[in-house]
This record gives sequence, C-alpha cells and structure tokens, in this order.
Amino acid sequence: MDNCICPSKSGTGLKILYCIFTVNYNSMITNDNIIALATPSGAGAIAVIRISGKDAIALANPFFTSIRGKDLQKQKSHTIHLGHITENDKVLDEVLVSLFKGPHSYTGEDVVEISCHGSPYIQQQIIQLFLRNGCRMANAGEFTLRAFLNGKMDLSQAEAVADLIASDNEASHQIAIQQMRGGFSNEIKKLRDQLLNFASLMELELDFAEEDVEFADRTQFKKLLTKIQRILKRLIDSFAVGNVIKNGIPIAIVGEPNVGKSTLLNALLNEERAIVSDIAGTTRDTIEDEIVIGGIGFRFIDTAGIRDTKDVVESIGIKKTFEKIEQAQVVVLLVDAWEMATHADKLKTSIKELDKIKTKYPQKPLLVIANKVDRLDKEQIENLQSQISGLHLLSAKTGKGVETLKSRLLDFVNTGALRNSETIVTNTRHYSSLLKALEEIEKVQFGMEEDTPSDLLAIDVKEALYHLGEITGQVTNDELLGNIFANFCIGK
Repeated sequence: MDNCICPSKSGTGLKILYCIFTVNYNSMITNDNIIALATPSGAGAIAVIRISGKDAIALANPFFTSIRGKDLQKQKSHTIHLGHITENDKVLDEVLVSLFKGPHSYTGEDVVEISCHGSPYIQQQIIQLFLRNGCRMANAGEFTLRAFLNGKMDLSQAEAVADLIASDNEASHQIAIQQMRGGFSNEIKKLRDQLLNFASLMELELDFAEEDVEFADRTQFKKLLTKIQRILKRLIDSFAVGNVIKNGIPIAIVGEPNVGKSTLLNALLNEERAIVSDIAGTTRDTIEDEIVIGGIGFRFIDTAGIRDTKDVVESIGIKKTFEKIEQAQVVVLLVDAWEMATHADKLKTSIKELDKIKTKYPQKPLLVIANKVDRLDKEQIENLQSQISGLHLLSAKTGKGVETLKSRLLDFVNTGALRNSETIVTNTRHYSSLLKALEEIEKVQFGMEEDTPSDLLAIDVKEALYHLGEITGQVTNDELLGNIFANFCIGK
C-alpha cells in the first residue's frame, strides 16, 4: 500500500480501515520560492506581485530600499512598508511591500506582496529581477495548492476559491463564500468523524473475535446510518439547484418565425443583441446571451423559427433549435397574440404546437408567452387567456410584461435553500463522491438488516469513508490535485 498513512492500532482490521490512500505530500511540497503576478495582466493603476516560500522575505530584502531605512527581515508580520525596488542602484519603481510571515499567511509560508505601478514594463522588470535571484514562476493555482498542502484549507475550500473568482452573480458568489469558509467541508467532516468512530469500534470487535464481545452499539449505529443517508440525499438533491446557480439556467425561446423572439431577447437584455426584421426566417442560427435576475444567471437562447421550409440554411437553423430545446432547462414558447386573436386557425395551430412540445418534452417546464398584446383589446385578451391556461401576456416592443416575466422565471429556481443558507453542492466532483458514499452507506444498511458479519460490513464502511475523504482532500492523489489546480489562474 503505497503512500498510505496508518495510525498505530492493533489488529489487521483497524490497519485496513485507517489506511488512507493519499498523496505523498513530501513529493509535492517544495522548499523553493515562487513568484507570479496576482492581479490581471495588462496596464492598470497598480499591480500586485506575490512571492511565497521559506526565503521570500530574505529574497526581497536586498532589492528593497525603505524610505525609513527598514530591514524587512526585522519587521513584524502583516505590516506594509514604503520604498523602492532597486537593482544595482537603479530604481525600478516606488512600491509598497506587504509582509505575511508563515504560518499566518495565505499559503502558510512567508509571503511578500509587492504593490507597484501597473505598467506592464515595470511588472516584467520586477518579476524578472526575482527570477534571476532565487525565484521561479508559479504554476497555475500553486499558491492555493501550497495553502492546501500546508493545512490552511481543505480541498473543497480550495476549489471554492476558484469558484469565487469565477462567480458572476450574487447567488454563485454566496455559495462560493459559504464553501470557502468551510460550511460544506465541516458538514462532511462531522459525518466522516461519526462514521469513523463507530467503524473503529466494529474493527476492534474483530480483534477480540474469540471473546465474542460487542463494542459498537448496533441500535445507535443504525440511527447514525439513517442520519448520514438523509444528509447525503439532501446534499445530492441540492446539486440540481447548485449546478443551475453556478452555470446559469439555459432557457430556449422557441416559436414560429416573426412572433418576436429576437425582440423579446433584446428587451430582456436591454440592448439590440439580435437582428430584428419583418422578414420570416431572419434568425437562422441560435443566439445566446446571459442576464442576471434576482442574483441568478439566466442563459437565453434565441432560436430559429420552427416552420416547414425548403431553405437549406434555415433548415439547419431549425434543426439546431430542437437541439437547444434538448439542452434547455426551461422552454419559452412565444406566440403571436394578434395573429391568434384575429385568425381562429392560427389559434388552433398554436395550441397544437403547444401540445406537441409538451408531448415531446414532458419533463421540461414550459412557459407560453403571447407577444404583441399592445395591439389587442380587453375582450381579445380575455378570450386568449380562456383558451390557453397560464398564458403570459407581453409586448416585447413596448416592454410591457417584461418585468413580470422576469419574476416568473425566478419561480423556476428553487432559491429556498439559498435563502436559508443551507449547504448547496455545486461541484461535479463532490456530487460524484457523494453518490458513491451514499451507495456504500446503503450497502451497510442492507448488511445490518441481513446480519452480515462485521468484517464484511467494515469493507463497505471503509469505502464510504474513502469517498467522503475524497471531497475534503483527506484522501487524494497527484492526478486529482493536478486536474483541480490546473483550472486556477497563475497568480492564485
């Protein structure tokens, strides 16, 4: 068993249970010093250059000339100092140097942050200076990787850092903050510790099998398994909401040509994003854009109009429309209110189209919107509402009903968990591990009901512990860490 850590416990069973396959951190933790630009590349008012490593402060000291003659190595942690970065009496820039001494730093190592003027030339000059004098360029996510390896955060918290940087709406930001502060990982750790307690007692029984003793209370163990199962199911179910919040809700706007799909998209986005004309078939490809409504991201897809056509290009667009409906979470069917109100056959056709979409996509929420209601009188509107249940009235041209539509779209998102600050799973890797852990827990529950021997139950328990440990990084490997941190930006 390579790369395993086994506490000193008696009995083969305990050794197997406590042996956790994990990365040999000594192979990953290096003593070298790394440097990278922590702010976006390009020109700006200021730029922040970050150095981390055991010699970070010692490396920075010879090239920093304090205006008060300070020696950086003699200064306290979490202090800022004004001076100049110099090389051979040549001043590169006037800077502020921030000191963070390990372990009380982001990485757990000594960290120096140089705030310089945002000229790309100055940035490169300073970085190259330190590359020539004991630093190397940091890899993607290496600062956060060192924070994880040095015990400053667990793996799920580290992943939340990347989610926080990528968050582009209130909801995804809120979830990332909660996870980074340990909300999700604390819940997993509690479950794992409780399960590990009982599992160790069961394994202890195996060491005293000849004495026929029972250390683990089976009734309490069953209660614990039921509790763990309930929590895991709740977390697994939350992924549906979490994934939507993180990636945005895809909404397909479909309907016949010229009903106002592109006009609606422009009204929702409050800009002329899609081309609008009176010519049927103007939109020949799908147009996508995203807006934030109530802190939730919505991805609207304007599709080509669905109709029978001999135009080859338009036919390809219609084919893509059906593909987008498959990918969408919500389908918005847009119909022409004026045409339906003045032509009975058009009303029948629209109802047939509505039934067709409902039949083909029974699991997808469908919102029917009658556009161009600004051209109708009260009697015509009431007649349409009586014919089509739940019909939303709107005028994309004038903007009437657009704000109400936004409120209705929010109803498709279960924001209850978000409002109550419940733990929400957004990471596919976490979701997969939770599913596997739940499967093993249910195996243990079945084994308990069937009076399966403790040694066999211990195997399933060990697997459950393994999958829970994968989430927080108590169980991991080089490949997993490489995949996770490769998605980070260089300076983080």
